[in-house]
Amino acid sequence: QVQLVESGGDSVQAGESLRLSCTVSGVIFDRYPMAWYRTTPGKSHDLVAQVAASSGVTNYADPVQGRFSISRDNAKNTVYLQMNSLKPEDTGIYYCARVLMTSAGWSPLDSWGQGTQVTVSS
Repeated sequence: QVQLVESGGDSVQAGESLRLSCTVSGVIFDRYPMAWYRTTPGKSHDLVAQVAASSGVTNYADPVQGRFSISRDNAKNTVYLQMNSLKPEDTGIYYCARVLMTSAGWSPLDSWGQGTQVTVSS
């Protein structure tokens, strides 16, 4: 049974940085692309960043391009999201997921974990 545990969220001021971590167990981690999603009250989960299984290729949502960096350590079964120059609009609960490319784009394979809260104050 796959388990995803997110951590690293905090309350920070605009312009500061955070590093989120997501440790995965129960699956062969390096077989799967991974992604970070963000949700806010009343909104669906929006894809923030995605990283390939082993090639290192990454993709980012336009609002975070140039500020966020996704990476993974396959030896540690962990995916990271380095968040720099944070803005109030980055506030939300961040989740990680294994993802699959479909006709509708990247789609999560897993049920959502507990997520980690990021709050950015102006």
